Amino acid sequence: MTASPTGGTGRAGGGPGGRGPAPSRPGGGSGNREPGSSRSDAGLGGRGPGPARPDATTGHRGRGRPGRDEAATPSPVLLAVQDLWKIFARRDKDIDVHDPEAVARAEARGAVVAVREASFRVRRGEIFVVMGLSGSGKSTLVRCLLRLVEPTAGRILFDGEDVTAMYARQLTAFRRTRVAMVFQHYGLLPHRTVLENVAFGLRLRGEPRPVQVERAREALARVGLEKWAGRYPAALSGGMRQRVGIARALARDADLLLMDEPFSGLDPLIRRELQDELLRLQEELHKTIVFITHDLQEALRLGDRLAIMRAGRIVQVGRPREIIQAPADDYVRRFVRDVREAAALAAGPLRAAVPDTLPAAAGEPRWAAGESFRAVAAEPAAGGLAEPLADTLLSPTLEAGKAGWGPGRRGSDLVP
Repeated sequence: MTASPTGGTGRAGGGPGGRGPAPSRPGGGSGNREPGSSRSDAGLGGRGPGPARPDATTGHRGRGRPGRDEAATPSPVLLAVQDLWKIFARRDKDIDVHDPEAVARAEARGAVVAVREASFRVRRGEIFVVMGLSGSGKSTLVRCLLRLVEPTAGRILFDGEDVTAMYARQLTAFRRTRVAMVFQHYGLLPHRTVLENVAFGLRLRGEPRPVQVERAREALARVGLEKWAGRYPAALSGGMRQRVGIARALARDADLLLMDEPFSGLDPLIRRELQDELLRLQEELHKTIVFITHDLQEALRLGDRLAIMRAGRIVQVGRPREIIQAPADDYVRRFVRDVREAAALAAGPLRAAVPDTLPAAAGEPRWAAGESFRAVAAEPAAGGLAEPLADTLLSPTLEAGKAGWGPGRRGSDLVP
């Protein structure tokens, strides 16, 4: 996971001094616009309120804040994508994407439509997860957001600024100051220390050396690697390298983090650990994150809202519970089938997800007091998903050397 320090590169599709693609004409419809959204929504084109720190009323994840499936005052839109296309073909800008026959002819000649008419909005402080199978276009989509891959058509509005219309110098400044990207394969420089890797984006930005070091050390402390500052990447495990990538992005204090399957190449336990770390950092920093994954459990665990992609299209956008209870089509239904089946199995008499094994000996429980497990109501809710009991959660308790179960803290109602 690395912040894109190479923001000084020119555009992928044109010369460094060239102009970006013209904004798509307003008449082009979108087959995947979010429910309830429209082109006339002021949040799409207009600059929202300043980047005030989120509080308990904004609906962000955290203790004392409304849950992600509860009603909350919406935050201002930071990123808006309108009718975005990416066609891999020679002279792709000459293809009229609003003419289905022209697109079909291009595909017949060998063109690949990687992103097709994608529209969505991301609000400040939320984790927006884009999920899909390999080849669905999700990685191409996230690279289009900062024009590492040049879009064929459409608009990308960041805090009211049109990214697709930026000149090369504007685009370089945008990449270095407003957005940071985290990749799956770390992207660390092997000949530089951990501290130098974290400070590299600040160096490219031209920050003074003392500022670079101070911010890099602060970021390493946030991810628990301050003692490794003088080591080289070869001495680190895969999970530690990914933490360095997270620290590099955090050190730049960018408004938007783009994370392209950052945990998919890690072992399950390490992946879970880093998911916990990301949620902890999000509680503290309230960053705006676009997170790419093909793992449904990861998407449900991390995402405030999810977008499901298929063959370049966004087929559904919604909160995790909305997507599980009301899948838009058979493709989404197959995606969430395992979660729905697990919920159906849990339905019945009141039960808790108890540990697989009993404590090894009296007074030595395998699970610590305070660890919670979800209790499920007997009757499934509408849509077949069992409804968790709002105030009934079981946790291990210790009484006179015996392991027992009693009321516990509230946990996620979708994943353990």
